[in-house]
Amino acid sequence: MKIFAERLNDLRKERNMTLEVLGKSIGVSTNTVSRWERLERLPNIENIVALAKLFKVSADYLCGLED
Repeated sequence: MKIFAERLNDLRKERNMTLEVLGKSIGVSTNTVSRWERLERLPNIENIVALAKLFKVSADYLCGLED
């Protein structure tokens, strides 16, 4: 799931969002977002959907199933 971590980090930085702002936007902690970006944890399906909606991309894009 390296592609997920890379895309999440890229999308967050493209929008000049901090880890804290992203976490608050979807209801998770800063530490949780950091762990996703470092591949220490993976988000559950609800969080993937929330991220996809927030960034206006598909869940498939976030997970590396499409470009």
